[in-house]
Amino acid sequence: MKGSIVLFGPPGAGKGTQAEIIVELTGKPQVSTGEMLRSAVSKRTELGLEAKEYMESGRLVPDQVIIGLIEDRLNEPDAINGVLFDGFPRTIPQAEALSEIAEVSAVISIEVPDEDIVDRIVGRRMDPETGEIYHVSFRPPPPDVKGRLVQRKDDNEDTVRMRLAAYHKQTKPLGDWYNNLGILETVDGTGSIQEVGESVAKAVKLH
Repeated sequence: MKGSIVLFGPPGAGKGTQAEIIVELTGKPQVSTGEMLRSAVSKRTELGLEAKEYMESGRLVPDQVIIGLIEDRLNEPDAINGVLFDGFPRTIPQAEALSEIAEVSAVISIEVPDEDIVDRIVGRRMDPETGEIYHVSFRPPPPDVKGRLVQRKDDNEDTVRMRLAAYHKQTKPLGDWYNNLGILETVDGTGSIQEVGESVAKAVKLH
């Protein structure tokens, strides 16, 4: 597959795990806007310095800056056969801008019902000593670490539901937009990691 792949889905859908599978299958480098921004800022590139001004003042980095960073990234040698976009685009205007600079040959949407997402995220607990992540239902911690586990501040139900509302308003419409282009594959994200991974692998091989 020559073109790039877009992976999207709600927060907590397991995109990070599935991204690793896609990278392994295709050899395409994984590209996230967060990593690109951090890299550009640390290298003090022209776009990086521009982005830094926005970030330091608490403003969102404009789409045109992000697109410029992506264009630079696509010109690097390891991106000759495309990349895996993880977490971008988030909106239809971003998708339209991306289509001007990159050939997207497959879009994989991992779909998980809202209530499942809430259960997944609100039940997460972290061991502050090791960074290990547990879950009160799906991956209970061993008794000896249970007492020191903490819950991240943004892993509460109100915050999760706000993030889901933003996802449905801004990002979910991408499904229809890419479906109209005939390149969307939807994957049921409610199964085990292995089951979802097998579905993602099938979706990748279709393109």
